[in-house]
Amino acid sequence: MAFAAAIAAQPQTILTIDPKHRIVEGVASDGRTVWVSSVLDRQILTCRSTCRTLATLPKGLHPFAIAWDGAQKRLWVAADCPPGVPGIKPCERGALIGLDRQGRVRTRLAPASGSFHSGDVSASPAGVFVSDSQNGAVYRIAEKHLVAVINPGVGKSGQGTALTADGKRLLVADYSQGVGLVDMISGKRAILPRSNGKPLRGIDGVVRCGSTYYGIYNGENPGTLVAMEPREGVLTINQPLGEDGTLDDPTQIAYDGKRLLLVENSGWAELEKPEPRASGARIVAIPLGAGCRPR
Repeated sequence: MAFAAAIAAQPQTILTIDPKHRIVEGVASDGRTVWVSSVLDRQILTCRSTCRTLATLPKGLHPFAIAWDGAQKRLWVAADCPPGVPGIKPCERGALIGLDRQGRVRTRLAPASGSFHSGDVSASPAGVFVSDSQNGAVYRIAEKHLVAVINPGVGKSGQGTALTADGKRLLVADYSQGVGLVDMISGKRAILPRSNGKPLRGIDGVVRCGSTYYGIYNGENPGTLVAMEPREGVLTINQPLGEDGTLDDPTQIAYDGKRLLLVENSGWAELEKPEPRASGARIVAIPLGAGCRPR
């Protein structure tokens, strides 16, 4: 899929994860420590110059996206057991789990009823949001409960979320339907078309810096990084890595206050290959400068 090109940013690999971790999905950071999620072995890794295991999730739950919550000092983990993934025993209800810095489970949440397949999570001082990858629902934490922002069935596959700077709207990527905005008071959702009138499908993780939202496009492999700005009901898009800038098997994205961190070579593309991985997932960084633009 082609996007308009901006000045090409140059990603730098800052970590290479041991290939024994066959699927690395999520990344989060507080600006010093980098955390990643290893799906099949149910582990959260904590990394600086090297990585070690911080926590292993309860049996039956596998960590997908993760997000650092600086206000509550929690690492939020979208933990799930989705159908159709080799190596995962499916179940009906995942959980949103909050870990402290020592890897201890401090919070475990799920909707009051129904199935729940948490796939992505975002955290900011204004709120924590978790999306359902199977039915399109999006929830926020309210008084130690999950309350629906988008009800099940309105969307199809909820992915990354990020609040607007004023906290009045939530940008939501639905993998199948496109990127939209939800009014936090009325609950009304509007899918935003691109300049060609078509929605932007295939966006996975999302973060915001200033008025710019960065998302991982992995609707096909290789994927890429996209920069998105909602303007007068239209989604303006460019490609920060340049016209030929691609990412191999990317998944999630984080913003640590100075740079974007991306998961590349996650392992999903090699999941059904019987032989061990030849190389591990990579965490790549893109510094952001003035105006939240890559430099």
